[in-house]
Amino acid sequence: QVQLVESGGGLVQAGGSLRLSCAASGRTFSRYVMGWFRQTPGKEREFVAAISWSFGNTYYGDSVKGRFTISRDGAKNTVYLQMNSLKPEDTAVYCCAASNRQGVVTTTSMYDNWGQGTQVTVSS
Repeated sequence: QVQLVESGGGLVQAGGSLRLSCAASGRTFSRYVMGWFRQTPGKEREFVAAISWSFGNTYYGDSVKGRFTISRDGAKNTVYLQMNSLKPEDTAVYCCAASNRQGVVTTTSMYDNWGQGTQVTVSS
């Protein structure tokens, strides 16, 4: 069973940086796509970024392009989301997700496994 545990969230001022981590266990992830989504109360989950574990192909949502970077460390089975130039509108619960299916990486329906999430709050 896939387990995903996020960490690294917190409170930061606008313009600051945070690095989120997603520790994955329970499978060999070489054929997986790992994604980050975020959610605020009353809104649907928004795609943030994704990475293919084997080739390292990356994908980003329009609102974070040029500011966020997704990466993975195979030795640690961990995916990272480096967030720079943070804005108050980046405030959300950030969740890690994993999928071993083919599909559109920006859609929540592709992912079968989700972490509990970590809160990111950006103050103005």
